[in-house]
Amino acid sequence: MPKKIPLRQCVGCREMKPKKELIRVVKSPEGEISLDFKGKKPGRGAYVCPDEACLKKARKSKALERTFAQAMPDGVYDALEAQMKEGGDG
Repeated sequence: MPKKIPLRQCVGCREMKPKKELIRVVKSPEGEISLDFKGKKPGRGAYVCPDEACLKKARKSKALERTFAQAMPDGVYDALEAQMKEGGDG
């Protein structure tokens, strides 16, 4: 039987994609927001495609702000953008 691939929805384009293809943004139990490239940090997660167009849509629609019910710290979008440009996995 083939292994089930976990799918998550990108907050930018709203498409379901395999979890491993997406970048996770996590809000820790203490309320701190950070990037989680391994998908292991505890807390509430939201996923974004590693694509600048999706990030722009998420930023414009305030998708992450709604997901976490709080304002985004200044560096979160910048860190996501920088990560996409370098193409690494943290």
